[in-house]
Amino acid sequence: MTRRIQFTGGQEGKVEIVTVSTPTRDRVLLVLRVTMGIVFLWAGLEKVFGFGAQDAFLKFDASGFLAFGTAGTWAGAAPDAIVNPTHSFWVSLSKDVGWMSFINFIVPFGQVSIGLALILGLATRFAAAMGTLMMALFFVAAWDFAFGIVNQHFVYGIATAALGFLAAGEAYGLDALLDRSEVVTHTPALRYVLG
Repeated sequence: MTRRIQFTGGQEGKVEIVTVSTPTRDRVLLVLRVTMGIVFLWAGLEKVFGFGAQDAFLKFDASGFLAFGTAGTWAGAAPDAIVNPTHSFWVSLSKDVGWMSFINFIVPFGQVSIGLALILGLATRFAAAMGTLMMALFFVAAWDFAFGIVNQHFVYGIATAALGFLAAGEAYGLDALLDRSEVVTHTPALRYVLG
């Protein structure tokens, strides 16, 4: 379902929130939400269990990417050129043991959590906001513009932002049930997290 704000006018400037939904729209949102959920979930599980790694028990460590994968690319730039203006920040993070412990935990945990939340349609707006933030950070860290500005991080970020904006959790998700619960009815601010 989607919410449309309708101004009813008058001196009080009343605002009415109208919910609009169509089966086709809900199915499209469901497919996009579950697809993006699988993308995030798989990326997280891959890091937790080491799928595809030579050593299945090889622990995920982002320090290699932060130190050596953040130089960036730009069309026409030399292959060894550092074109990412934030490169030194990411390299400094890669050398900080405390930050790396946090990053090595939060990236797979975040990806698994975001993935499950999107698949279930649970706290979809919050999951979409966190997914968009994660993709924005990956986008800036990778700075991969050799083939233009649009890359997978950009597309995933836009897709997750759209899911939150369109309240995709209300389309065959648990958020639709939670929206009608007594807790949410008495605490309407929770609707900013759900949806």
